[in-house]
Amino acid sequence: MKAIRLHAYDRSPVVEEVPEPVLSSPLDVIVEIGGAGLCRTDLHIVEGQWEQKSGVKLPYTLGHENAGWVRETGSGVTHVSPGDPVILHPLATCGLCRPCRSGDDVHCANSAFPGIDSDGGMAELLLTKARSVVKLDAALRPADVAALADAGLTAYHAVRKAVPLLYPGTVAVVIGAGGLGHIGIQCLKALTAAQVVVVDRSAEALDLAAELGADHTVQADGRQIEAVKDLTGGEGADVVLDFVGERGTEAEGVAMVRRAGSYYVIGYGGEVRIPTIDIISSEINVIGNLVGSYNDLDELMTLAAQDKVRLHTRTYPLDAVADAIADLEAGRLRGRGILVPSKEQ
Repeated sequence: MKAIRLHAYDRSPVVEEVPEPVLSSPLDVIVEIGGAGLCRTDLHIVEGQWEQKSGVKLPYTLGHENAGWVRETGSGVTHVSPGDPVILHPLATCGLCRPCRSGDDVHCANSAFPGIDSDGGMAELLLTKARSVVKLDAALRPADVAALADAGLTAYHAVRKAVPLLYPGTVAVVIGAGGLGHIGIQCLKALTAAQVVVVDRSAEALDLAAELGADHTVQADGRQIEAVKDLTGGEGADVVLDFVGERGTEAEGVAMVRRAGSYYVIGYGGEVRIPTIDIISSEINVIGNLVGSYNDLDELMTLAAQDKVRLHTRTYPLDAVADAIADLEAGRLRGRGILVPSKEQ
C-alpha cells in the first residue's frame, strides 16, 4: 500500500510502498483511510521538534488525524463492523490504567500515538485499537471530518475546559482563526453564551470568523492588545484561547487576559514568559491543552452531525503531499488540508 513516510528530520516526507498492516490481537481494527488531516504538528515533526518527546524510530508513516471505514476487526471487537464509517481518537489507549478508568484517557500511562510515535494514517490502511474507534453518523463523510480527530478535538477540549468560566456576560478571545481556531470559534458559540472576539493577521480569516459567529473581529496589526482592551472596558478577556502559540502571540495573549483570567495554550512552538510577580499579583492562570478524551471526540461528533461544527477543508491525493505541505507553510490553506488516499465508499 502507499504511505507518506518520514526518513530523516528536516527532509521532506516521501510517498512509498509499504506492507499492509495485519491483525495481531482480538481488539485490533484495520481502517481504510478516507481522509488524513495535515496540521502544523506534522511540520514540527519534520523539523525534529518531536524527536525527543516521541522517541519514534525513522522511517515511519505520518498522520494523526484519521477517519475512514472499517476494513477488518479482531475477534473481540463488537461495536463496529467492516464497512462502518469511523473517526479515530488519536491515542490508542490501554483502558486499564487510572487515567483511562477515570475517563482521562488522553493521559493513558500505556498509550501509543499513531502518526507521532508509531505509524500513522497518511496511508491507505491504518492499524489501530477498538478503544480508538468512534462510529460516525451516516450523514458524515470521513474526509470531511478527519481533522476533527485532532485539531477539532484539541479545540473542543480546550473550550470544554473553559466552559465553567464563560458564563453570560464574559468575553473569550480567540487568537488565530485558522485550522484550529475556526473550530474553536464554533465550539464556543455552541457551548457558551460568552462574547467571542477573534484576533488574526489575515482579513480572509477574520471574514471566516465573522461567518462562523464571532461577535467582534480584530486585525492583528500591532494594536490588537489595545483593541481587545477597548472591547472589554479596559479589563481584558476572561479567557484567551491561543491557537497560534508562537511568533509573539504568547506575550500578546497574556496581555489580553483580565485579572484572575485564564490563558489557554493550544498552538505551540514559542515560549510563555511571565514574571512570577505578575502571575501572583493578578492571579492569572496558564492552562495547557493536548488533544482530548474519547468522550470529547464523541461529543464533538454529535455537534458535527448537528451541523454546529463544520470544517473548511481542501483535499489532496497522497502523491501531492509536497503541495499540501507547501500550501500550509505559505498560509495558502483556508481551514485544513486533507490527504485522501481511498476512494469514497
